Amino acid sequence: MKQKKPASILKKFLLFNLVIFSVLGVFTVIYLTAIQPNLVKQRTANHTYVINNTSDHLERLNIQFNKKGINTFLLSTRFLFQGLDRVQFYNNLGEIIGDTNILDLDQSVFSKTDFITQEKIDGTESDKRKKLKKEQPKQSSQNKYLIKEIILKKFKGEPLVLESKVNNNFFISTLNQIKLKKQTVGYIIVTEEANDILFAVQERKNFIIRTVLAIALVILIFSLFLNKYILKPIGFLVLYTEAIKAKADKPINVDKFFVREDEIGKLTKSIDEMTTELQKRTQRAETFSTDLAHEIRNPLASLKGASELIDKTELDSERDKLLKIINHDVERIERLITDYSQMLKDEASLSKEKMKKINLKTVVRNVVEEFKQDLSSQNKNIDINIIDKNKESYYVTGIENRLEQVVANLLDNSISFSGNNSKIDIEISEISNNFVLLVKDEGPGFSERSTDKIFKRFYSNRPTKFGEHSGLGLNIVKNIVELHKGTISASNRADSNGAQMQVLLPKHR
Repeated sequence: MKQKKPASILKKFLLFNLVIFSVLGVFTVIYLTAIQPNLVKQRTANHTYVINNTSDHLERLNIQFNKKGINTFLLSTRFLFQGLDRVQFYNNLGEIIGDTNILDLDQSVFSKTDFITQEKIDGTESDKRKKLKKEQPKQSSQNKYLIKEIILKKFKGEPLVLESKVNNNFFISTLNQIKLKKQTVGYIIVTEEANDILFAVQERKNFIIRTVLAIALVILIFSLFLNKYILKPIGFLVLYTEAIKAKADKPINVDKFFVREDEIGKLTKSIDEMTTELQKRTQRAETFSTDLAHEIRNPLASLKGASELIDKTELDSERDKLLKIINHDVERIERLITDYSQMLKDEASLSKEKMKKINLKTVVRNVVEEFKQDLSSQNKNIDINIIDKNKESYYVTGIENRLEQVVANLLDNSISFSGNNSKIDIEISEISNNFVLLVKDEGPGFSERSTDKIFKRFYSNRPTKFGEHSGLGLNIVKNIVELHKGTISASNRADSNGAQMQVLLPKHR
């Protein structure tokens, strides 16, 4: 079964934003749908207030609810309907008995409309043009019939709201009954132009559309930025690691990301350093195996030759000599295998241990005290001195037991080549941003022109110590020092006979 290719981060990001936009879109539609009804409801509440005032005035003035009484009322109480476009009165039979549009009233009080729109019984709208006459204007019989139908069939005792559009103008009409002395005597329809409601709704729609477009533009720009400066570099890094894993001849070039100072640049450098370190470890492991096989081969050949000759030798002195060679070679092989195994364990543990703030002077003192006790128990007269002119603490960032191992290996190396009644000096000083650890002995010194070779694996220029030293000690020291971002060098002493080893370690920051 073919495995489904996982979606990229960019696709997931866009899909997530699409879902968010969809949810917001649904709520936006609900909000916009509710705006107009709420505004209409507020306007209807004002109409209801006008209708109630009208009923109170009709009852207080004892107006007869007929055509003559209503027309007289409209002429005398025009202030009640200021700001309204039209007010109509109907009797209980649905017949009109009063209309502000057919009165010769002040135009500043009432604004006349050229069109009359009523809602049909089936809920659709019907627009009828009706030109108003100055003298004896009349409503069409069809319009009368529509209003009559609304009053007689659709009115259920509660205020009825009618919405209509005339010449692109929006009107709201409120139909309610007129009660005089708790008796329903007729109906009133209050009509008002409400274009401001449409403007308010449209303004909100435009605002939301502009906001949505602005957010979409921001997300688009952010997506392009995300894709170009984050996702593509991560994709290159993925290809880079896969190419290394597959041992490709031409790995992906990620050099352009090294110049970046952000997280991508740091990640690129970290991956490159980690890859380089893994490659070095792999190469070291391969080299170790080759070197170990080579180093074991020599004592094995000597061991084989000695074992073949021992049976043919009749003299006890010759036999004892061959036994010493066999014993020496066995010790050499055992030392090689032991040190090699320990070195591999040390390298594995170095990658797991955490570095912390350590006082270098304390490390040196502890190691020197242990060596002094060992020398005393072995009855060796070798004096180890610590020379420290500065009484302040020297703090470095490192692994304490590994730094102890460095000092111990350097002391052990110096002791192995120092004679009885000799002296070893350990100087601790400070140079610029580094601390200097200098180990001096009074041994024969180095015969090599280039002392760098002494740090190579299995190197030893002391045949008399062949069985005691595998040649891995100084190589291990160098690896530990370099792990602590330091350097190590070796040279012959200029002031006297002997060798000196210098270790530079950076200060703790």
